[in-house]
Amino acid sequence: MKRCLWTTGRILMLLLIIVPGYYFHLLPVSSSSSSRTRLSIILQLSVTPSLLKIPPTRPRWPRPRPRPQPAPGPRARAPRTPLPTEPEPSMEADPAEVTLEAVERALHQLYYDLDMAQKTVAQKWLTAAQASPQAWHFCWALLGPDKSPEVQFFGASTLHLKIWRHWADLPAAQHEDLKVQLVAHVARFAAGPKMVLTRLCVALASLVLRTAPDAWPAAVPDLLTAVQAAEGGAGAALLELLTVLPEELQSGRLRPDRRGLLRAALAGQWPVICPLLRRLLRQTDSPARVKVRALGCLGSWAELDVSLGESEALLQDSFSALADPELFDAAVEAIVSVLAQPSCRRFVDVLVKLVSLVLGLQEQLRKAVQDGDMETSHGICRVAVALGETHCRTLLEQAEHWQDFQALVSMILFCTGIPGHYPVEETCSSLTLTFWYTLQDDVTSLEAGQQTLYLQAYRPVFFQLVDVLLHKSRFPGHQAYASWSAGDKEQFRIYRVDISDTLMYVYDFLGPELLRNMYDRLGRLVTDPELTAQWQDVEVLLFGFQSIAETEDVSYSDIIPGLIGLMPLIPVTSIQLADTLMFTIGSLGEWLADHPPMLTRVLPVVLRALSDPDLSVSSVSALKRICRECRRDLRPHAEDILAAAQEVLVQQIHKSAQCMWLMQALGFLLSAQPREEVLGQLFSLLGPSLQDLERLASEAPSSSNRPALLHILGLLTNLLSTFDARPLTETPSVMAPAVLGTSSRVDTHPVVELLQRFFPPIQDVISKWINDSQVVEAACAVFEKSLKNLLHGFGPLVDPLCELIGRMYAAVPRAPELDLSRQLFHIFHSEKCHLSSIRTLLELLTSVTLSIFQQVPREHPDIVDSFMQLHTQVLKKKAELYLLENLDIKALYYCGILSLKFPEKATLKSTCVFFTELLHRGEELPSVQEVLQQDGRMLLQVLLELEQRLGKETDPNRHGAT
Repeated sequence: MKRCLWTTGRILMLLLIIVPGYYFHLLPVSSSSSSRTRLSIILQLSVTPSLLKIPPTRPRWPRPRPRPQPAPGPRARAPRTPLPTEPEPSMEADPAEVTLEAVERALHQLYYDLDMAQKTVAQKWLTAAQASPQAWHFCWALLGPDKSPEVQFFGASTLHLKIWRHWADLPAAQHEDLKVQLVAHVARFAAGPKMVLTRLCVALASLVLRTAPDAWPAAVPDLLTAVQAAEGGAGAALLELLTVLPEELQSGRLRPDRRGLLRAALAGQWPVICPLLRRLLRQTDSPARVKVRALGCLGSWAELDVSLGESEALLQDSFSALADPELFDAAVEAIVSVLAQPSCRRFVDVLVKLVSLVLGLQEQLRKAVQDGDMETSHGICRVAVALGETHCRTLLEQAEHWQDFQALVSMILFCTGIPGHYPVEETCSSLTLTFWYTLQDDVTSLEAGQQTLYLQAYRPVFFQLVDVLLHKSRFPGHQAYASWSAGDKEQFRIYRVDISDTLMYVYDFLGPELLRNMYDRLGRLVTDPELTAQWQDVEVLLFGFQSIAETEDVSYSDIIPGLIGLMPLIPVTSIQLADTLMFTIGSLGEWLADHPPMLTRVLPVVLRALSDPDLSVSSVSALKRICRECRRDLRPHAEDILAAAQEVLVQQIHKSAQCMWLMQALGFLLSAQPREEVLGQLFSLLGPSLQDLERLASEAPSSSNRPALLHILGLLTNLLSTFDARPLTETPSVMAPAVLGTSSRVDTHPVVELLQRFFPPIQDVISKWINDSQVVEAACAVFEKSLKNLLHGFGPLVDPLCELIGRMYAAVPRAPELDLSRQLFHIFHSEKCHLSSIRTLLELLTSVTLSIFQQVPREHPDIVDSFMQLHTQVLKKKAELYLLENLDIKALYYCGILSLKFPEKATLKSTCVFFTELLHRGEELPSVQEVLQQDGRMLLQVLLELEQRLGKETDPNRHGAT
């Protein structure tokens, strides 16, 4: 959405530039290359639908067409299909063929034919038939009593579609007849089938939204009267209609002003509906299914933000329904829907009464927990959290009722600490975590006087909460945990992440005292020989430290040195404990950077864990964070780190992803070492990889050596991605920009010497694997990362790399070559010693890409995107290059016009930026003025079509929606 809006803004800017500044005249066509390109582009634009699959005037992405749905089973609720749209012209049915008999034959084929191809044909034809004018007539015939439920369902769906999407086709004189017929059919189908009744109610709801409040101001009372007057199961039809009416308003595509008007009109009818629902709930002889529907209706209307004051009595009845197992689920949904509305805070007295009602559920909650009734405890927890979380600030401000609110907080704390492991034995505790954030945020935002009072009152509660959260974070025993499914383990992992976030918020409330409390407990567990602590007890305390240190500044804390001192003493008896220990060390990376002497306590722990494949992720992550934060202080430890890393790389202990992280850690480390030592360390580390790469480069491509090849290129890329080429102990002149157009290279950087050794085998690999996109992209990534870090220090490699890119792109054009060329141009465009190579490369890239535009550019949106970005960079940095004969700006202009027809947002954005820069260079480049005078009208037309297309995507109601 943001990208659509950004591109639309660019288009409007382009229109403002084009229209006032240029007159559009058609001039004779010359015989230049740009004219040939122009002719090719115009021909492609004229045959776009067949050649490029891009509609010339319609949006690339039509909205989803309705698909006739097979009728669900007798017990299933009729599906709510997405709002349909008109079918494409190619799907339009011949009006003469759209007869009742033809529709029924197609439905029979859709539902019962075993041939999927025939089903597809039938579905497309029926979709087109629904959009035809005849559908207004055959839909009623399909609803006849002699038709099957499937046929009736299709008739009701068609009726809904016609009302919602083809309302303008129905004359105003027939609106009243449609209303009468539809109400009569709703009453007739009141006894079922349920799926047809639901669809008819949706159609009637759409009719109300079409006509209310102007043409049908008393729609709701009229419908209540009409349906209640009907014989049979009027109650079911009435409740179904009342339920779908707000749902249709919420899901329908309406203009914001229209939606607001209808919302207010419907909410104004709530005083009429509320007594009806209450009467149905209070009637002792009402079937349970009717009460369930009444509760569902309440939940549906609550979304309209109806008055809580008018709903108070009905809400109390809903709380009473919680005692009935048959009504429990529906009552929970209804109550939560009402309480979730922020506008309820206007009715403070009602909210205070609701606190008492929620507290009255505590006995039912405790019994459900005792009996292991997860569904009941889950439902009551939802109700308590909905009230406390949505209206926390309002209830806090009621000082005279502080005891009731504190009792509600205690009830939610009980839900947080429900016994059992999540998610295997309980599912309630996760619902409460956002409440604790809301509570601490609201308390800390109160006025000073109230804040002090509540900080003292809730401090003990939050310390209790910490104990509960740490207990809930405990891993089960090894045997129990091994019996969990992979899905349960993943849910538990996510649950611990949520608890970690909650602990961070609690720390904002409790401050350093929380760290002191946890440190004292950990110290006793680790050092007291009389305590026989389980490993889970130690792990959860480390988990608590990690959760806080990840995001909070603990540099001032006086307990961190003691925590670091305890780490080597912790007996690691489980993988989970070792993992958490590694992550905790990593989270203290910034603190270690301020206290380098403490590195000697934790680095041996991390390096030992590095050789354990079970600790691959956590140990490599910890080492990477230490190398990133403490790189300036790691010189005494560099040899140990490099030796440990080289050992695990040679032994292939870690998976490929962790090897890449490890190389990033070493990149941080080596970039801070003295320059005279770096080259030797680089070759010591990567020497085996260079030998393997040379061997692979000499072999014929095969699927067996491809993974090893990608692995080596990945190692080199990740090392260079974090290697900060700016020297720490030398003057930065080597990395300074070029002065007076000469190369800034003073001496060769060690990374450049490394790349010079790797360049020949990489060149050989590319020549043999030129048709493998992944290998070529991996090779390009090596130079891209090094170029970003070395900047002007990359100079010695510019000329050979330009030659290599040219050969690659001429053989098989790809976007990475264009992106790499753009970076080269950005850095070295002003250096005269490299300008010739860069200009030659630019001419070759342009020539090859223009040939793509003259063929089938639609198949290469990534190339077009990168090509536009490349020439935008050239226009910004060195537009005078377009005065040369081999760079024809006119040809680029026509390529840009064709690019504006692409559906990809990234390509459109790049093209709009290109045209913006191009038009700003009009005074410098006479050829730009010429091409605008010749074909400016073409650009203007395409921009207007594009603006209209993107406008429909960002605002579906822009063109014709109600």
